[in-house]
Amino acid sequence: MKMEFQVSLFELSKILSEAMDLISPILYNHHKEVAYIACHIAKEYMPEKENFNNLLIAGLLHDIGGINLQERIKVLKFDIIEPYKHATVGYLLLREFHYFKDIAKIIKYHHLPWDNIRKKKLEESTIPIESHIIHLADRITSLINKDEEILGQVDYISRAIERQNKKMFHPELVETFNKIKHRESFWLDIVSPDLHYRLEELWVDCERHLDIKDLEKATKLIARIIDFRSRFTAVHSSGVAIVAENLARKSGWGEVDCLKIKIAGYLHDLGKLAISNDILDKDGRLTHNEYNIMKAHTYFSYHLLNKIESLKEINKYASLHHERLDGTGYPFRFNGDKLGEGSRIMAVADTFTAIAEDRPYRVGMDKNRVIKVLDKMVNENSLDSKYVDLLIDNYDLIDYKRVIAQKQARDIYKKFTKAIKNIDEYYCY
Repeated sequence: MKMEFQVSLFELSKILSEAMDLISPILYNHHKEVAYIACHIAKEYMPEKENFNNLLIAGLLHDIGGINLQERIKVLKFDIIEPYKHATVGYLLLREFHYFKDIAKIIKYHHLPWDNIRKKKLEESTIPIESHIIHLADRITSLINKDEEILGQVDYISRAIERQNKKMFHPELVETFNKIKHRESFWLDIVSPDLHYRLEELWVDCERHLDIKDLEKATKLIARIIDFRSRFTAVHSSGVAIVAENLARKSGWGEVDCLKIKIAGYLHDLGKLAISNDILDKDGRLTHNEYNIMKAHTYFSYHLLNKIESLKEINKYASLHHERLDGTGYPFRFNGDKLGEGSRIMAVADTFTAIAEDRPYRVGMDKNRVIKVLDKMVNENSLDSKYVDLLIDNYDLIDYKRVIAQKQARDIYKKFTKAIKNIDEYYCY
């Protein structure tokens, strides 16, 4: 199987970071700021090191374990109560993907206070220095007031950091920060609208490009990050991915193209990272305003994925799944003339999975009801009859594969929630 396809791990991590920060204006650029500060401290502290790619990605993803908005905003406060929970959740989410294995460990310990190493007599070598760097960078960011001019805040920030020297923070890293804090460019970059370009300059190109098989593994993990935020949709993307893949196979697509639409299934709800859990977890009917907020998720997905050139085809499959042939869908109101085969397949796969899968508040529809709903949508010129007919003709096989895929995802979700309840098992301070 020939696979001339590559995606930068840095670019993928960056859009995941941006998706998380979209949930609130308060969080705008938070992950990028932490990544930038961390890398500059590391470059000064360890000038002999060739690259800081792990540190850069850890900075971009360090709060990925903040499942809801309240947790995400809480960790922006300088003095955090129980900061280890979101750090450990992030570790649990990321550790399974081989490219993220070392990054997961950095994130796991990124709120470990320096003096706890001494109190608990922990081996300093077991805690990555990168964790301490992320910790300091994260707290520096938490002290910045974005409503005020940045250079006038340097003394205040410095004093706050110094008060926690040898307590919260590694003393050698505080000393390093004190060396670079006098550079105006350091602070101006942090608040610059061009911060993403500064991060690109810090990334050292290497072999961290994902082929399509690695991308499938990475996006399967991303699907968990998206879906595990809500018990209502904990296995949804796994179902959509397998249904879309099988519809593509039945349509005669080649192996690589089938993998692409499967990846699109894993990514199709990426923009839901920007939607509050108050809406995601609501078991009743959404209000008009809530529904408008929910509709924005496809818009976010589209513009996030569109930033990566090699994902643009996958993006058209993933982000247009709520468009309709008659032009009444969202977010672009595209009609059938602008919807390709992959987008039409994904719309059928998403609709079918949503009504056939079990949710905590209702049982999935049986076969007869599912077919009636899909036929109705065909008659209303919402879904493409070709792919609805293909699904119905192969209903038992495709539904069986959906059930198996979602059972596997649900087993992982149960282990994940159990691990969160026993979080001290994973956190050693």
